[in-house]
Amino acid sequence: MKVLLVDDHVIVRSGIRGLLTSVAGSQIAEAGNGKEALQRLRQDRPDLVVLDLNLPGIGGLELLRRMLLEDKTLRVLVLSMHAEPLYVARAIELGARGYLSKNASAEELLTAVRRVTAGDRYIEAEIAQDLALQAVSSGQGLRDLTERDLEIMRLLARGMTLAEIADALGVGYKTVANTCTHIKAKLGVTRTNDLVRLAMTLDMA
Repeated sequence: MKVLLVDDHVIVRSGIRGLLTSVAGSQIAEAGNGKEALQRLRQDRPDLVVLDLNLPGIGGLELLRRMLLEDKTLRVLVLSMHAEPLYVARAIELGARGYLSKNASAEELLTAVRRVTAGDRYIEAEIAQDLALQAVSSGQGLRDLTERDLEIMRLLARGMTLAEIADALGVGYKTVANTCTHIKAKLGVTRTNDLVRLAMTLDMA
C-alpha cells in the first residue's frame, strides 16, 4: 500500500510514519505543503493520503479538492486539529473518506487507515456525533426521519436493545437492525452506540 502523508510538521509526519510501518507493505511518502503534495500525488500515485488541513500556501480543503480532481478514486483520510462540524462536513462533501482529530489514539488512527483503504468510511465517534447534532439541530437530519425511525430512536434512548425494540414494535430483529442502518446513514453516524448517544443527547426518551 502506498501512503502519502501531508502535514507541515516534520515531527507529526515522523510519528505517523512510525505507526504506519506496522501496516505490512506500506510505502510511505511525505509532503510538507500543498505544492509538494500535488507533485507527490502525480509521481507516486498513492492508494491513501493522510491529510492535515492546516497547511501553508494551498489550504487543506483546497488541496483535497485539487487532489480528487486529479484522481477521483483517491482515498483521503483527514487528520486535523480542526474537529468543528463545519470543517468535517466540508471535507466529506469534497470527497474525503475519513476524518480524525489529532487527539485520536494511535489505535484509532490505524483502524481508520484500514477502513478507508478497504473502501469504507470512518469518522471519529465524537466528531460524527457533533456533526449529526448540528444536522439535527438545523432540522436537516430530523426531516429525513420517518415516524418509525423516531420511535426506534426513542426506544434506544430508553436503553432498550435492538431485540427488545423488535419485540416492543412487533417486528423482526432484522427489520429493526436494517432501520437502524438507514437512520445512521441519514444522521451521519457510523455505529449503533453513536446513535444511542445521539438519541440520549437529544433527550428523545
